[in-house]
Amino acid sequence: MNDFGFMKKMNEEDTYLFKRCIRKMLDTTFIVADKDEKLYDFISSESNQYDVNTYLSAIGYKVVVEERMKVAMLQQADEDIETVGLKRSNLYRFDAKQIKLLLALWLLFLERMGYADMVHVSVGDIIDKCKIYQINMKPADFKEAYRIFKKFSLIDYSDDISSEDGKVRLYPSLQFCMDIGQLKQVMAEYAPEGDDLETGQDELYESEDTDE
Repeated sequence: MNDFGFMKKMNEEDTYLFKRCIRKMLDTTFIVADKDEKLYDFISSESNQYDVNTYLSAIGYKVVVEERMKVAMLQQADEDIETVGLKRSNLYRFDAKQIKLLLALWLLFLERMGYADMVHVSVGDIIDKCKIYQINMKPADFKEAYRIFKKFSLIDYSDDISSEDGKVRLYPSLQFCMDIGQLKQVMAEYAPEGDDLETGQDELYESEDTDE
């Protein structure tokens, strides 16, 4: 049985941040420093990460922190991966069009990362990239995909995304939301020979009571 006595030793601010981190991870899968710097700084601390993982282990999850990209992500606990009935619980699966759009967004991120602290693209840039890879989506498909990607802290936007001048911010969490095998299949079909990129997972963990 897990001992949660460490929670009683936290000061008021740490208790608040601990609860926010847990709820954020269960709701959006990712905590990105570029978006939630205070939460990322809290959960990336080795001692806080240990406490968070102790708490999450009771429900079969763990948090992994990618320090280079400054992304914390929720994953299923290793011991539960092969457990019947738990392996595919609480997962969000992107549809085929969304997977292809994620490919386009990740390639745009790769092209522009390093040039500025923040990676912004226009809606027009995304549409042009999709044309290169023959990714055909209706405006309603784009809008729905953007909404889902924003929910999971993969992108952010405040502009009018129905306009080609609208700006979209790309987060490094894009790297960790796609399954390697599935992405290779998409790359083989759409990407020009020689293109390559690193990937993580395509299945996003959600809390059971998350509304879509």
